[in-house]
Amino acid sequence: MIVMLLGALFGAGATALVYGLRPARPALADVLTALNAPVPATAAPQEAEEPEWATRLGRRAVPLVRALGFPTPSLRADLAVCGRDEEQHLAGKAVCAAAGLLAPWATALLLRLGAGLAPGWWMPLAGSLALAAVLFFAPDLSIRQEATRRRREMRHTLSLVLDLTVIALAGGAGVQQALAQAVAAPQGWAAVRLRHTLHVAQVTRSSPWPHLGDLGRRLDVPELTELASTLTLAGSEGAKIRSSLAAKARAMRRRRISEADGAAQAATERMSLPVVGLFAAFLLLIGYPALGHVMSVS
Repeated sequence: MIVMLLGALFGAGATALVYGLRPARPALADVLTALNAPVPATAAPQEAEEPEWATRLGRRAVPLVRALGFPTPSLRADLAVCGRDEEQHLAGKAVCAAAGLLAPWATALLLRLGAGLAPGWWMPLAGSLALAAVLFFAPDLSIRQEATRRRREMRHTLSLVLDLTVIALAGGAGVQQALAQAVAAPQGWAAVRLRHTLHVAQVTRSSPWPHLGDLGRRLDVPELTELASTLTLAGSEGAKIRSSLAAKARAMRRRRISEADGAAQAATERMSLPVVGLFAAFLLLIGYPALGHVMSVS
């Protein structure tokens, strides 16, 4: 009887522990409130924080890196798109290059002290030069990938803004009002940059097209510069601006569709490579016994 009571108490305690560890299910009212809540506005992209020690070590070598011709115009545009500071990026490149120079010599010293191996002086020298060159350009690759993604997002946001602007112009709104309404809808860093540019144009009481062109040149987004040039030539008449915006929106939609189709085709080609590899391995598996039998007979 005591054993049964202890077993029941142990089972009740284990059940209470399991239910206590399980997360509580949210109420239906809370879920509906979260779904219907407005999306918070995305803040402007902040500059990436670099480690302080790396910045302090690399800032002394920034003039040397600039003397080598960095940052290049394309790298400067990529940094502007990503919201990164040039000094911090060049300092990071210098630290990476210094680490590449010292790592092979440290490895050679550890091999000499620990294992008694003497790799010589030319192997650490060649390894340090190669590793320093690779690590010097490694930060640029990550910046380029992020910049490509951000430019794609900017083109997507610009296409959406143009579509909304055309709809607002068709409803009888003015150019400035239509642009303000269209830019207020999207979210993301690209929408924030467009809103800031239009706000500058509104504050300075100037046309927004030159400001959009300057933004496109800073970020290396040709669609913005082409749009600014086209609308500057269109003048201030609403009908011409509406037709120009509609034509540009159609062109950007076609380009996005073609890019999506090309990405899908590339993904399909990449998916076929494992199938080809498996088929080749299967043929090798089938043919190996026959080939081995022929070789053994001969």
